[in-house]
Amino acid sequence: MKKRQVLIAALCLAASASTFAQQASTRIIVSFSPGGPVDFVARTLAVQLGKELGRTVVVENKPGANGAIGASEVLRAEPDGNTIWISSVGAAAINPALYDKLPYDMQRDFAPVSLVVNNVELLVVNDKNPARDAAEFVDIARKSKGPTAMASSGIGSIPHLAIEQLSDSTGIRFLHVPYKGAAPAITDVIGGQVAAFFGDVPGLIGQVKGGKLKAIGIASKKRHPALPDVKTLEEQGLKGVDTINWYALFVSAKTPPAVVDALNKAVVKSIATPSVHDTLLKSGAEPMSSTPQELAALLKSDTDKWAALIKAKDIKAE
Repeated sequence: MKKRQVLIAALCLAASASTFAQQASTRIIVSFSPGGPVDFVARTLAVQLGKELGRTVVVENKPGANGAIGASEVLRAEPDGNTIWISSVGAAAINPALYDKLPYDMQRDFAPVSLVVNNVELLVVNDKNPARDAAEFVDIARKSKGPTAMASSGIGSIPHLAIEQLSDSTGIRFLHVPYKGAAPAITDVIGGQVAAFFGDVPGLIGQVKGGKLKAIGIASKKRHPALPDVKTLEEQGLKGVDTINWYALFVSAKTPPAVVDALNKAVVKSIATPSVHDTLLKSGAEPMSSTPQELAALLKSDTDKWAALIKAKDIKAE
């Protein structure tokens, strides 16, 4: 009887994988507008992923409601692995603590597939700022008579949470200035209206290499391969600032395990392909794949970490 049950289960998984393979196309749902960093990563991955899966992979943008519109689109679709959500850490691990009511529950409604990239937060100031590194920036802020203004891309964003971690690390209360997105925040740092900004490396590397911004610290445990001369904050004696805006792929939790496994294998192979790997790395993103289990553990860990910080700082969504 037991052998028969195992055989039936194996046949069901094989049938699910076969159905998955016969579909004409697969969609990657992006919860942000075209042209942004998440969209760029999705489109970079899509071509090679299509080759690995043997079908067309298209990218569809469903922006709005802090990622909820894109998430809901995936949950409405047939759970056959052909509608995939690419999410940043914000929508997946931060929003649950920021919003009382979300139309989805990450732990219950989604099955992790794989990480795609890690985007480390980079601390930058404008080129005229006297600080040569983050340690000097903190020293200047500590001696300043007034509060030091630091920009973020919005309340509860990864840049905002990095500021809060830096505040806890140094004992300095920075003046948080939230903007509606990274672009206006970067503009005001360059213009000197605010002193500094934490942002994803891909969004800042062009301005850093162009000389308009000075990179003074990496908010990670290791240096960034695209900026090897920039020390981590920990190397500069500023501990506890570890802020990574990862992007990862999820499908409906109702998707058969065999399909999730097939997707994972295709994604891992795609990310390892030189054309994908090198394109992502050149943009400032760090290509990074994982098993579904590793992603599930990361999601749980980051959800708990950011929830604790948001509660401690009494951060409320806009």
